Amino acid sequence: MQKIRNIAKKLNIKNNQIIQYGEYMAKLKNVVGDKNGKLILVSAMTPTTAGEGKTTIAIALSDALNFIGYKSVLSLREPSLGPVFGMKGGATGAGKATVEPSNEINLHFTGDFHALTSANNLLCALLDNSIFQGNPLNIDPERVVFPRAMDMNDRSLRDIEIGLENLKGQEPRKDHFVITSACEIMAILCLAKDFQDLKRRLGNILVAFDKEGKPVYAKDLKAQESMAILLANAFYPNLVQTQAGYPAIIHGGPFANIAHGCSSVVATKTALSLGDYCVTEGGFGGDLGGEKFLSIKCRNLKKVPTCVVVVATIKAIKLHSQNSVLSEGFENLKRHLLNFKNVFSLTPIVALNHFKGDSQKDIDEVISLCKQLGVSCHVCYPYEKGGKGCISLAQEISTLKEPKSMTYPYNIEDKPEEKIKKLNNKIYGGKDVEFSEEALAELQSLPEECKTYPVVVAKTQYSFSDDAKLLNAPKDFTLHVRRIEIKHGAEFIVVLAGKIYLMPGLGKEPNAVNMFIDENMHIHNLK
Repeated sequence: MQKIRNIAKKLNIKNNQIIQYGEYMAKLKNVVGDKNGKLILVSAMTPTTAGEGKTTIAIALSDALNFIGYKSVLSLREPSLGPVFGMKGGATGAGKATVEPSNEINLHFTGDFHALTSANNLLCALLDNSIFQGNPLNIDPERVVFPRAMDMNDRSLRDIEIGLENLKGQEPRKDHFVITSACEIMAILCLAKDFQDLKRRLGNILVAFDKEGKPVYAKDLKAQESMAILLANAFYPNLVQTQAGYPAIIHGGPFANIAHGCSSVVATKTALSLGDYCVTEGGFGGDLGGEKFLSIKCRNLKKVPTCVVVVATIKAIKLHSQNSVLSEGFENLKRHLLNFKNVFSLTPIVALNHFKGDSQKDIDEVISLCKQLGVSCHVCYPYEKGGKGCISLAQEISTLKEPKSMTYPYNIEDKPEEKIKKLNNKIYGGKDVEFSEEALAELQSLPEECKTYPVVVAKTQYSFSDDAKLLNAPKDFTLHVRRIEIKHGAEFIVVLAGKIYLMPGLGKEPNAVNMFIDENMHIHNLK
């Protein structure tokens, strides 16, 4: 690894513009360059347990653009400890396409997640303290809507009861935890355009309703300043490097199946101002992180991607077919490509991530099927060759012009119910939306100013539908909306569909039980 000051110099960043965290990591303090780079979104087909290598492709593509003479800056999300110790392991790439120092990035990094968790739980503490101290805001304990957070998969915390000490003035009530990646503070950090906007959004967090049904916000508890103090350094994006020695900005980490799934606006804007290209990613498939990146973040950035790279693998395509028939499983990839092409009016390009054992016959068939859609397909070798394995993909991208505009699956002025229905019809391929009585009541009680917010559909990542077992490209299914949550500070509405949880659980054999640290303090089996 190169010293982080040397990485900063490659972007003309001065020493007084960074806060170092050791020799290889740093925070960027209000760094704005004079470029207006092109934005490249890396998305994927519907994921399978086999893994598609979206982060690996994004890293290698940014390196490849640098190899062919352009200045490219990578912009990724920070890993959450939940997946690191759960089933997924690390999230810093693989093989010759990694960001470094990978162990530090995968674990505590620069402390951003801890700051977010602390700010979240400070607000919870202030809320419950206000109720305990005479309840001057007349808060209804049965209508507290802001949950506690923790950066770990722990299903036991999905539903809890607090206030059981039986103190005078303390009322027991039900509560719950969400994983930090799904908390509203994370979304606010990632969507705020500057620190003042961060404070404004923190103050606008809806925390509860009073006994007359009126909303109570974080600013009513005078919580926003102390929360902002905890987030002061966390708001600065983090600078690290790829294995090839090129700059990578890593900041924020919302999940795409339960949140909006992309790195911070500040990080992306910084990368765009410093490079000819900013290569970034949206979590999970094109229907989740890809759609939310375009429908929410691009509206916020006021920036249109030059293209969307859609990552696929032969194995994943076959897994979407009942009989491992490639042409049948291709229907899943096809829907993602046509969504980007027809719904968003963008240029999709397939990055076929090569794995050992892929036959030339299958590779040729995927290239042919893509060609029939008018979509180019590049076989990529990020694991084996790093950036050199994505040169042809980078070369095509370098020939593309930045589009002036894009289209969206719904209008921001549409009613929330209409937005949900349009997403289901246009992006997922479903026919009907079934709202629970609770969801209908929550929609009817939405404050007027929230009705123009975009929607974040929280659903399984393994299917276009809300049923994880419904693979490939299902049609005419019913999307089941269970709950509606207002994120007034983040300025979007969360739609809980199917059996999705905002606090994941650990699997039968979590990754944590196979990890160990030796006498030289080297960590092993952090995938």
